[in-house]
Amino acid sequence: MARRSRGTASAGGPRGGAGISTTGRRAGTFCVLLIVVLAAQATRVQVFQADELDHNPANQRLTVERYSQPRGNILVGPDTVTGSEPTGGRYDYKRTYPDGPLYAAVTGYSSQTYGNTQLEGIEDELLSGTDSRLDSWAVWNEIARKQSPGGDVYTTIDKAAQQAAMKGLGSQKGAVAAIEPATGRILALVSTPTYDPGSFAGSSAADRAAWDKLQADTNQPMLNRALRQIYPPGSTFKVVTAAAALANGVVTDINAPTGAPYPYVMPGTTTPLVNDTSACNRAGLSLDTAMTYSCNSVLGYLGVRTGLEKMVSTAESFGFNDAKLDVPVRAARSNFDTRMNQSQLALSSIGQFDTAATPLVMAMVAAGVANNGTVMYPQLVDRLTRSDGTSVQVMHPATYKQALTPAVAGQVQQLMTDVVENGTGANARIRGATVGGKTGTAQQGIDNTGVPYAWFISWAKPAGSAGPPPVAVAVVVADSEATDVTGGGLAAPIARSVMQAVLGG
Repeated sequence: MARRSRGTASAGGPRGGAGISTTGRRAGTFCVLLIVVLAAQATRVQVFQADELDHNPANQRLTVERYSQPRGNILVGPDTVTGSEPTGGRYDYKRTYPDGPLYAAVTGYSSQTYGNTQLEGIEDELLSGTDSRLDSWAVWNEIARKQSPGGDVYTTIDKAAQQAAMKGLGSQKGAVAAIEPATGRILALVSTPTYDPGSFAGSSAADRAAWDKLQADTNQPMLNRALRQIYPPGSTFKVVTAAAALANGVVTDINAPTGAPYPYVMPGTTTPLVNDTSACNRAGLSLDTAMTYSCNSVLGYLGVRTGLEKMVSTAESFGFNDAKLDVPVRAARSNFDTRMNQSQLALSSIGQFDTAATPLVMAMVAAGVANNGTVMYPQLVDRLTRSDGTSVQVMHPATYKQALTPAVAGQVQQLMTDVVENGTGANARIRGATVGGKTGTAQQGIDNTGVPYAWFISWAKPAGSAGPPPVAVAVVVADSEATDVTGGGLAAPIARSVMQAVLGG
Protein backbone atom coordinates (compact mmCIF):
# COMPACT_ATOMS: atom_id res chain seq x y z
CA MET A 1 0.00 0.00 0.00
CA ALA A 2 2.72 2.40 1.02
CA ARG A 3 4.75 1.56 -2.06
CA ARG A 4 1.77 2.13 -4.36
CA SER A 5 1.04 5.43 -2.61
CA ARG A 6 4.65 6.59 -2.97
CA GLY A 7 4.61 5.50 -6.59
CA THR A 8 1.45 7.41 -7.26
CA ALA A 9 2.72 10.51 -5.54
CA SER A 10 6.09 10.26 -7.24
CA ALA A 11 4.57 9.72 -10.68
CA GLY A 12 1.82 12.31 -10.48
CA GLY A 13 3.71 15.32 -8.99
CA PRO A 14 6.65 15.87 -11.38
CA ARG A 15 4.74 14.98 -14.58
CA GLY A 16 1.93 17.43 -13.81
CA GLY A 17 4.45 20.25 -13.22
CA ALA A 18 6.20 19.55 -16.52
CA GLY A 19 2.91 19.65 -18.47
CA ILE A 20 1.95 23.10 -17.13
CA SER A 21 5.40 24.52 -17.92
CA THR A 22 5.28 23.35 -21.58
CA THR A 23 1.84 24.84 -22.17
CA GLY A 24 2.94 28.15 -20.72
CA ARG A 25 6.01 28.24 -22.92
CA ARG A 26 3.90 27.51 -25.99
CA ALA A 27 1.43 30.27 -25.12
CA GLY A 28 4.27 32.70 -24.51
CA THR A 29 5.91 31.82 -27.81
CA PHE A 30 2.61 32.29 -29.64
CA CYS A 31 2.16 35.72 -28.03
CA VAL A 32 5.67 36.76 -29.06
CA LEU A 33 5.07 35.56 -32.62
CA LEU A 34 1.76 37.40 -32.68
CA ILE A 35 3.47 40.61 -31.54
CA VAL A 36 6.18 40.16 -34.21
CA VAL A 37 3.55 39.61 -36.93
CA LEU A 38 1.57 42.63 -35.77
CA ALA A 39 4.74 44.74 -35.66
CA ALA A 40 5.74 43.57 -39.13
CA GLN A 41 2.27 44.37 -40.47
CA ALA A 42 2.32 47.80 -38.85
CA THR A 43 5.79 48.45 -40.29
CA ARG A 44 4.65 47.32 -43.76
CA VAL A 45 1.61 49.58 -43.65
CA GLN A 46 3.20 52.61 -42.00
CA VAL A 47 6.58 52.53 -43.76
CA PHE A 48 6.57 50.51 -46.97
CA GLN A 49 2.96 51.21 -47.99
CA ALA A 50 2.74 54.72 -46.56
CA ASP A 51 3.20 56.51 -49.85
CA GLU A 52 0.77 54.23 -51.67
CA LEU A 53 -1.89 54.71 -48.98
CA ASP A 54 -1.26 58.44 -48.79
CA HIS A 55 -2.00 58.76 -52.48
CA ASN A 56 -4.90 56.37 -52.58
CA PRO A 57 -7.92 58.19 -54.03
CA ALA A 58 -10.02 56.90 -51.15
CA ASN A 59 -7.76 58.61 -48.58
CA GLN A 60 -9.24 62.05 -47.93
CA ARG A 61 -6.85 62.98 -45.11
CA LEU A 62 -4.21 64.40 -47.43
CA THR A 63 -6.82 66.30 -49.42
CA VAL A 64 -8.19 67.85 -46.24
CA GLU A 65 -4.64 68.62 -45.10
CA ARG A 66 -3.72 70.12 -48.50
CA TYR A 67 -6.50 72.69 -48.25
CA SER A 68 -6.00 73.43 -44.55
CA GLN A 69 -3.81 76.44 -45.38
CA PRO A 70 -3.61 79.06 -48.15
CA ARG A 71 -1.91 77.85 -51.31
CA GLY A 72 1.25 79.62 -52.48
CA ASN A 73 0.86 82.06 -55.34
CA ILE A 74 1.73 82.42 -59.02
CA LEU A 75 3.03 85.86 -59.89
CA VAL A 76 3.39 88.03 -62.98
CA GLY A 77 6.05 90.59 -62.16
CA PRO A 78 5.24 91.82 -58.64
CA ASP A 79 1.54 91.01 -58.98
CA THR A 80 -0.08 87.84 -57.69
CA VAL A 81 -2.49 86.38 -60.23
CA THR A 82 -3.78 83.72 -57.85
CA GLY A 83 -5.01 83.71 -54.27
CA SER A 84 -6.79 81.64 -51.62
CA GLU A 85 -9.98 82.28 -49.67
CA PRO A 86 -11.59 80.53 -46.67
CA THR A 87 -14.54 78.32 -47.55
CA GLY A 88 -16.15 77.61 -44.17
CA GLY A 89 -16.58 74.04 -45.37
CA ARG A 90 -14.76 70.73 -45.11
CA TYR A 91 -11.79 72.15 -46.98
CA ASP A 92 -10.58 75.29 -45.24
CA TYR A 93 -9.30 77.16 -48.33
CA LYS A 94 -9.89 77.16 -52.07
CA ARG A 95 -8.00 78.72 -54.97
CA THR A 96 -9.00 82.10 -56.40
CA TYR A 97 -7.98 83.81 -59.65
CA PRO A 98 -8.43 87.62 -59.65
CA ASP A 99 -7.78 87.78 -63.42
CA GLY A 100 -8.53 84.15 -64.18
CA PRO A 101 -9.45 84.35 -67.89
CA LEU A 102 -6.44 86.56 -68.70
CA TYR A 103 -3.89 84.13 -67.26
CA ALA A 104 -5.65 80.76 -67.62
CA ALA A 105 -3.22 79.62 -70.36
CA VAL A 106 -0.35 80.36 -67.95
CA THR A 107 -1.61 79.16 -64.57
CA GLY A 108 -3.90 76.29 -65.53
CA TYR A 109 -6.26 75.45 -62.65
CA SER A 110 -6.22 74.06 -59.12
CA SER A 111 -9.52 72.48 -58.16
CA GLN A 112 -10.53 70.62 -55.02
CA THR A 113 -12.60 68.32 -57.22
CA TYR A 114 -10.75 68.09 -60.56
CA GLY A 115 -7.07 68.36 -59.60
CA ASN A 116 -4.36 70.58 -61.01
CA THR A 117 -3.00 71.43 -64.47
CA GLN A 118 -0.19 73.41 -66.09
CA LEU A 119 1.85 75.51 -63.61
CA GLU A 120 -0.64 74.67 -60.87
CA GLY A 121 0.09 71.01 -61.57
CA ILE A 122 3.79 71.09 -62.41
CA GLU A 123 4.62 73.13 -59.28
CA ASP A 124 1.89 71.65 -57.07
CA GLU A 125 4.22 70.40 -54.33
CA LEU A 126 5.83 73.82 -53.95
CA LEU A 127 2.52 75.70 -54.04
CA SER A 128 0.81 73.33 -51.59
CA GLY A 129 3.74 73.35 -49.14
CA THR A 130 4.68 69.68 -49.47
CA ASP A 131 7.95 70.28 -51.34
CA SER A 132 10.85 69.17 -49.13
CA ARG A 133 12.92 72.14 -50.34
CA LEU A 134 10.68 74.59 -48.51
CA ASP A 135 11.95 73.88 -44.99
CA SER A 136 15.38 73.24 -43.53
CA TRP A 137 13.73 70.73 -41.15
CA ALA A 138 12.40 68.68 -44.04
CA VAL A 139 13.19 65.29 -42.45
CA TRP A 140 11.45 66.19 -39.19
CA ASN A 141 8.48 67.65 -41.08
CA GLU A 142 8.17 64.39 -43.00
CA ILE A 143 8.15 62.37 -39.78
CA ALA A 144 5.74 64.75 -38.04
CA ARG A 145 3.70 65.18 -41.24
CA LYS A 146 3.96 68.93 -40.79
CA GLN A 147 3.13 71.03 -43.87
CA SER A 148 5.28 74.06 -44.69
CA PRO A 149 3.67 77.27 -45.96
CA GLY A 150 3.21 77.13 -49.72
CA GLY A 151 5.95 78.59 -51.91
CA ASP A 152 5.53 81.02 -54.81
CA VAL A 153 6.07 80.70 -58.56
CA TYR A 154 7.34 83.78 -60.39
CA THR A 155 6.58 83.63 -64.09
CA THR A 156 8.37 85.29 -67.01
CA ILE A 157 5.13 86.83 -68.32
CA ASP A 158 5.05 90.53 -69.22
CA LYS A 159 1.71 91.92 -68.01
CA ALA A 160 1.41 94.54 -70.77
CA ALA A 161 2.19 91.99 -73.50
CA GLN A 162 -0.33 89.51 -72.04
CA GLN A 163 -3.05 92.15 -71.93
CA ALA A 164 -2.29 93.28 -75.49
CA ALA A 165 -2.49 89.71 -76.77
CA MET A 166 -5.81 89.05 -75.07
CA LYS A 167 -7.30 92.33 -76.28
CA GLY A 168 -6.03 91.73 -79.81
CA LEU A 169 -7.59 88.26 -80.08
CA GLY A 170 -10.84 89.42 -78.52
CA SER A 171 -13.70 87.05 -79.33
CA GLN A 172 -11.77 85.24 -82.08
CA LYS A 173 -10.55 81.68 -81.63
CA GLY A 174 -6.76 81.65 -81.62
CA ALA A 175 -3.53 81.99 -79.67
CA VAL A 176 -0.48 84.16 -79.10
CA ALA A 177 2.99 83.18 -77.90
CA ALA A 178 5.66 85.83 -77.37
CA ILE A 179 9.31 85.15 -76.47
CA GLU A 180 12.35 87.21 -75.52
CA PRO A 181 14.80 85.91 -78.16
CA ALA A 182 18.05 86.27 -76.17
CA THR A 183 16.80 84.34 -73.12
CA GLY A 184 13.81 82.25 -74.20
CA ARG A 185 11.62 83.89 -71.55
CA ILE A 186 7.95 83.61 -72.50
CA LEU A 187 6.48 87.11 -72.37
CA ALA A 188 2.90 86.31 -73.37
CA LEU A 189 0.86 83.13 -73.61
CA VAL A 190 -2.79 83.55 -74.52
CA SER A 191 -5.45 81.16 -75.81
CA THR A 192 -8.98 82.16 -76.79
CA PRO A 193 -11.75 81.54 -76.03
CA THR A 194 -10.59 81.38 -72.44
CA TYR A 195 -12.18 80.38 -69.13
CA ASP A 196 -12.17 81.27 -65.44
CA PRO A 197 -10.24 78.65 -63.42
CA GLY A 198 -11.85 79.97 -60.24
CA SER A 199 -15.35 78.98 -61.38
CA PHE A 200 -14.76 75.33 -60.40
CA ALA A 201 -11.96 75.65 -57.82
CA GLY A 202 -14.16 74.40 -54.97
CA SER A 203 -16.25 71.31 -54.40
CA SER A 204 -19.80 72.67 -54.40
CA ALA A 205 -22.64 71.89 -56.78
CA ALA A 206 -22.01 75.26 -58.46
CA ASP A 207 -18.39 74.29 -59.10
CA ARG A 208 -19.46 70.99 -60.64
CA ALA A 209 -22.03 72.75 -62.82
CA ALA A 210 -19.40 75.24 -64.04
CA TRP A 211 -17.06 72.37 -64.92
CA ASP A 212 -19.75 70.47 -66.79
CA LYS A 213 -20.63 73.57 -68.79
CA LEU A 214 -16.99 74.08 -69.83
CA GLN A 215 -16.64 70.43 -70.80
CA ALA A 216 -19.73 70.63 -73.00
CA ASP A 217 -18.65 73.85 -74.77
CA THR A 218 -17.84 72.98 -78.40
CA ASN A 219 -15.43 75.94 -78.59
CA GLN A 220 -13.16 74.13 -76.10
CA PRO A 221 -12.26 77.10 -73.89
CA MET A 222 -10.06 74.91 -71.69
CA LEU A 223 -7.81 73.88 -74.61
CA ASN A 224 -4.48 75.70 -74.39
CA ARG A 225 -4.10 76.57 -78.06
CA ALA A 226 -0.74 78.30 -77.53
CA LEU A 227 0.94 75.15 -76.21
CA ARG A 228 -1.27 72.14 -76.86
CA GLN A 229 -2.81 72.69 -80.31
CA ILE A 230 -1.02 72.30 -83.64
CA TYR A 231 -2.04 74.03 -86.86
CA PRO A 232 -0.69 74.01 -90.42
CA PRO A 233 1.60 77.07 -90.31
CA GLY A 234 1.08 78.01 -93.94
CA SER A 235 3.50 80.55 -95.36
CA THR A 236 5.06 81.39 -91.98
CA PHE A 237 6.96 78.13 -92.48
CA LYS A 238 8.67 79.72 -95.49
CA VAL A 239 11.02 81.34 -92.98
CA VAL A 240 12.30 77.84 -92.14
CA THR A 241 12.53 76.91 -95.84
CA ALA A 242 14.43 80.10 -96.70
CA ALA A 243 16.77 79.49 -93.76
CA ALA A 244 17.43 75.90 -94.89
CA ALA A 245 18.09 76.97 -98.48
CA LEU A 246 20.56 79.66 -97.35
CA ALA A 247 22.23 77.47 -94.71
CA ASN A 248 22.88 74.72 -97.25
CA GLY A 249 24.08 76.90 -100.12
CA VAL A 250 21.05 76.36 -102.35
CA VAL A 251 20.73 80.15 -102.29
CA THR A 252 23.72 82.38 -101.60
CA ASP A 253 22.39 85.81 -102.57
CA ILE A 254 18.86 86.74 -101.51
CA ASN A 255 18.62 89.26 -104.37
CA ALA A 256 19.82 86.96 -107.17
CA PRO A 257 17.49 84.80 -109.31
CA THR A 258 16.77 81.46 -107.67
CA GLY A 259 16.20 79.55 -110.91
CA ALA A 260 12.68 78.63 -109.83
CA PRO A 261 10.57 78.01 -112.94
CA TYR A 262 7.06 79.25 -113.50
CA PRO A 263 4.81 77.43 -113.42
CA TYR A 264 6.43 75.05 -110.96
CA VAL A 265 4.97 71.58 -111.44
CA MET A 266 5.51 69.46 -108.35
CA PRO A 267 7.79 66.47 -109.01
CA GLY A 268 6.01 63.27 -109.97
CA THR A 269 2.74 65.07 -110.65
CA THR A 270 1.08 67.22 -113.28
CA THR A 271 -0.03 69.71 -110.61
CA PRO A 272 1.50 73.18 -110.51
CA LEU A 273 2.08 74.90 -107.18
CA VAL A 274 -0.32 77.83 -107.38
CA ASN A 275 0.49 81.34 -106.10
CA ASP A 276 -1.95 83.71 -104.43
CA THR A 277 -0.74 86.81 -106.26
CA SER A 278 0.18 87.54 -109.85
CA ALA A 279 3.40 89.18 -108.66
CA CYS A 280 4.72 85.64 -108.19
CA ASN A 281 3.72 84.37 -111.61
CA ARG A 282 7.00 84.60 -113.44
CA ALA A 283 10.30 82.75 -113.58
CA GLY A 284 13.61 84.03 -112.27
CA LEU A 285 12.39 85.56 -109.01
CA SER A 286 14.86 86.22 -106.22
CA LEU A 287 14.38 84.81 -102.74
CA ASP A 288 13.78 88.31 -101.40
CA THR A 289 10.97 88.94 -103.89
CA ALA A 290 9.51 85.49 -103.27
CA MET A 291 9.39 86.08 -99.50
CA THR A 292 8.07 89.62 -99.87
CA TYR A 293 5.09 88.43 -101.92
CA SER A 294 4.92 84.94 -100.35
CA CYS A 295 5.42 82.98 -103.58
CA ASN A 296 4.50 79.32 -103.17
CA SER A 297 6.15 78.25 -106.40
CA VAL A 298 9.58 79.57 -105.45
CA LEU A 299 9.65 78.33 -101.85
CA GLY A 300 8.24 74.91 -102.80
CA TYR A 301 10.93 74.63 -105.47
CA LEU A 302 13.67 75.64 -103.01
CA GLY A 303 12.46 73.13 -100.41
CA VAL A 304 12.78 70.31 -102.93
CA ARG A 305 16.18 71.59 -104.05
CA THR A 306 17.38 71.68 -100.45
CA GLY A 307 16.27 68.08 -99.92
CA LEU A 308 14.30 66.23 -97.29
CA GLU A 309 17.16 65.47 -94.91
CA LYS A 310 18.36 69.07 -94.72
CA MET A 311 14.84 70.44 -94.46
CA VAL A 312 14.13 68.08 -91.57
CA SER A 313 17.37 69.07 -89.84
CA THR A 314 16.60 72.77 -90.07
CA ALA A 315 13.00 72.34 -88.94
CA GLU A 316 14.09 70.28 -85.95
CA SER A 317 16.65 72.87 -84.93
CA PHE A 318 13.74 75.27 -84.41
CA GLY A 319 11.71 72.81 -82.29
CA PHE A 320 9.78 70.65 -84.77
CA ASN A 321 9.42 66.91 -83.99
CA ASP A 322 10.34 67.45 -80.33
CA ALA A 323 7.90 65.44 -78.21
CA LYS A 324 9.44 66.61 -74.92
CA LEU A 325 9.43 70.38 -75.25
CA ASP A 326 8.73 71.51 -71.67
CA VAL A 327 8.34 75.11 -70.59
CA PRO A 328 7.96 73.45 -67.94
CA VAL A 329 4.41 72.62 -69.11
CA ARG A 330 4.68 70.01 -71.88
CA ALA A 331 3.94 71.44 -75.35
CA ALA A 332 2.36 69.35 -78.08
CA ARG A 333 4.74 67.94 -80.70
CA SER A 334 5.01 70.11 -83.81
CA ASN A 335 5.35 68.03 -86.95
CA PHE A 336 7.55 68.06 -90.04
CA ASP A 337 7.47 64.65 -91.70
CA THR A 338 10.74 62.76 -91.99
CA ARG A 339 9.49 60.56 -94.85
CA MET A 340 7.96 62.25 -97.90
CA ASN A 341 8.11 62.15 -101.65
CA GLN A 342 9.19 65.28 -103.49
CA SER A 343 5.72 66.62 -104.21
CA GLN A 344 4.85 66.25 -100.53
CA LEU A 345 8.09 67.98 -99.63
CA ALA A 346 7.16 70.89 -101.92
CA LEU A 347 3.85 71.28 -100.09
CA SER A 348 5.48 70.88 -96.68
CA SER A 349 8.02 73.57 -97.55
CA ILE A 350 5.19 76.10 -97.78
CA GLY A 351 3.64 74.94 -94.50
CA GLN A 352 0.99 72.59 -95.89
CA PHE A 353 0.62 68.78 -96.31
CA ASP A 354 1.28 67.28 -92.83
CA THR A 355 3.34 70.16 -91.49
CA ALA A 356 1.79 71.45 -88.27
CA ALA A 357 3.04 73.61 -85.42
CA THR A 358 2.09 75.10 -82.09
CA PRO A 359 2.21 78.88 -81.79
CA LEU A 360 5.03 78.32 -79.27
CA VAL A 361 7.27 76.64 -81.87
CA MET A 362 6.51 79.27 -84.50
CA ALA A 363 7.50 81.90 -81.93
CA MET A 364 10.74 79.93 -81.48
CA VAL A 365 11.31 80.18 -85.25
CA ALA A 366 10.98 83.97 -85.18
CA ALA A 367 13.03 84.24 -81.98
CA GLY A 368 15.83 82.01 -83.30
CA VAL A 369 16.20 84.11 -86.44
CA ALA A 370 16.13 87.30 -84.37
CA ASN A 371 18.77 85.93 -81.96
CA ASN A 372 21.31 85.51 -84.77
CA GLY A 373 20.49 81.85 -85.28
CA THR A 374 20.58 80.69 -81.65
CA VAL A 375 17.32 79.16 -80.46
CA MET A 376 16.86 79.31 -76.68
CA TYR A 377 14.79 76.93 -74.57
CA PRO A 378 11.43 78.64 -73.96
CA GLN A 379 10.79 79.10 -70.26
CA LEU A 380 7.67 80.20 -68.43
CA VAL A 381 9.06 80.22 -64.88
CA ASP A 382 11.63 82.74 -63.66
CA ARG A 383 12.13 81.46 -60.11
CA LEU A 384 10.61 79.47 -57.26
CA THR A 385 10.63 80.87 -53.72
CA ARG A 386 9.58 80.07 -50.19
CA SER A 387 6.77 82.05 -48.60
CA ASP A 388 9.33 84.46 -47.13
CA GLY A 389 10.74 85.24 -50.58
CA THR A 390 13.99 83.29 -50.31
CA SER A 391 14.88 81.37 -53.44
CA VAL A 392 14.29 77.67 -53.87
CA GLN A 393 15.34 77.57 -57.52
CA VAL A 394 16.32 80.22 -60.07
CA MET A 395 16.00 79.41 -63.76
CA HIS A 396 18.75 80.44 -66.17
CA PRO A 397 18.68 80.83 -69.97
CA ALA A 398 19.78 77.73 -71.88
CA THR A 399 20.53 77.18 -75.55
CA TYR A 400 18.14 74.83 -77.33
CA LYS A 401 20.00 74.56 -80.65
CA GLN A 402 22.18 76.62 -82.96
CA ALA A 403 19.82 76.63 -85.93
CA LEU A 404 21.74 79.03 -88.18
CA THR A 405 25.04 80.82 -88.39
CA PRO A 406 24.85 84.56 -87.58
CA ALA A 407 25.53 85.31 -91.26
CA VAL A 408 22.60 83.22 -92.48
CA ALA A 409 20.38 84.54 -89.69
CA GLY A 410 21.22 88.06 -90.84
CA GLN A 411 20.04 87.22 -94.36
CA VAL A 412 16.76 85.81 -93.04
CA GLN A 413 16.31 88.88 -90.84
CA GLN A 414 16.60 91.03 -93.99
CA LEU A 415 14.01 88.87 -95.76
CA MET A 416 11.59 89.28 -92.86
CA THR A 417 12.20 93.02 -92.66
CA ASP A 418 11.42 93.37 -96.36
CA VAL A 419 8.15 91.46 -95.89
CA VAL A 420 7.02 94.13 -93.43
CA GLU A 421 8.45 97.13 -95.25
CA ASN A 422 7.50 96.17 -98.81
CA GLY A 423 5.18 93.18 -98.77
CA THR A 424 2.35 91.32 -97.07
CA GLY A 425 3.33 92.25 -93.50
CA ALA A 426 2.74 95.98 -93.72
CA ASN A 427 0.18 95.91 -90.87
CA ALA A 428 2.97 95.05 -88.42
CA ARG A 429 4.95 98.25 -88.97
CA ILE A 430 5.81 100.18 -85.80
CA ARG A 431 7.01 103.78 -85.93
CA GLY A 432 10.56 104.07 -84.61
CA ALA A 433 11.17 100.32 -84.71
CA THR A 434 12.66 97.74 -87.04
CA VAL A 435 10.16 94.95 -87.55
CA GLY A 436 10.63 91.65 -89.33
CA GLY A 437 7.76 89.31 -90.04
CA LYS A 438 6.09 86.72 -92.21
CA THR A 439 2.42 86.23 -92.99
CA GLY A 440 0.68 82.92 -93.42
CA THR A 441 -2.75 81.81 -94.54
CA ALA A 442 -3.07 78.05 -94.09
CA GLN A 443 -5.80 76.12 -95.84
CA GLN A 444 -7.78 73.53 -93.91
CA GLY A 445 -10.78 71.25 -94.21
CA ILE A 446 -11.88 68.85 -96.94
CA ASP A 447 -10.74 70.25 -100.30
CA ASN A 448 -9.61 73.37 -98.39
CA THR A 449 -13.23 74.39 -97.79
CA GLY A 450 -12.71 75.32 -94.12
CA VAL A 451 -12.02 78.82 -92.87
CA PRO A 452 -8.23 79.30 -93.28
CA TYR A 453 -5.89 79.80 -90.36
CA ALA A 454 -4.43 83.31 -90.33
CA TRP A 455 -0.81 83.42 -89.07
CA PHE A 456 1.83 86.02 -88.42
CA ILE A 457 5.30 85.56 -86.90
CA SER A 458 7.54 88.52 -86.20
CA TRP A 459 10.13 90.28 -84.10
CA ALA A 460 10.79 93.94 -83.33
CA LYS A 461 13.42 96.20 -81.83
CA PRO A 462 13.98 99.96 -81.53
CA ALA A 463 15.39 101.29 -84.81
CA GLY A 464 19.18 101.46 -84.78
CA SER A 465 19.56 99.42 -81.59
CA ALA A 466 22.27 96.77 -81.32
CA GLY A 467 21.76 93.22 -80.11
CA PRO A 468 18.82 90.87 -80.47
CA PRO A 469 15.27 92.24 -80.49
CA PRO A 470 13.52 92.14 -77.11
CA VAL A 471 10.45 90.35 -78.47
CA ALA A 472 9.39 87.75 -81.03
CA VAL A 473 5.75 86.81 -81.52
CA ALA A 474 3.60 84.15 -83.16
CA VAL A 475 -0.12 84.74 -83.67
CA VAL A 476 -2.71 82.36 -85.10
CA VAL A 477 -6.35 83.21 -85.63
CA ALA A 478 -8.05 79.86 -86.05
CA ASP A 479 -11.63 80.92 -86.59
CA SER A 480 -12.85 84.33 -87.67
CA GLU A 481 -16.01 85.84 -89.09
CA ALA A 482 -13.94 88.20 -91.25
CA THR A 483 -14.61 87.98 -94.98
CA ASP A 484 -10.91 88.34 -95.84
CA VAL A 485 -9.00 85.84 -93.70
CA THR A 486 -5.28 86.54 -94.16
CA GLY A 487 -2.29 86.60 -91.88
CA GLY A 488 -1.53 90.18 -92.85
CA GLY A 489 -5.08 91.32 -92.26
CA LEU A 490 -6.01 89.46 -89.06
CA ALA A 491 -2.86 88.29 -87.26
CA ALA A 492 -0.31 91.03 -88.03
CA PRO A 493 -2.15 93.79 -86.11
CA ILE A 494 -2.33 91.55 -83.03
CA ALA A 495 1.41 90.85 -83.24
CA ARG A 496 2.08 94.57 -83.63
CA SER A 497 0.16 95.40 -80.44
CA VAL A 498 2.07 92.78 -78.45
CA MET A 499 5.42 94.01 -79.78
CA GLN A 500 4.49 97.62 -79.00
CA ALA A 501 3.60 96.62 -75.44
CA VAL A 502 7.06 95.11 -74.92
CA LEU A 503 8.83 98.02 -76.62
CA GLY A 504 6.91 100.37 -74.35
CA GLY A 505 5.07 102.34 -77.00
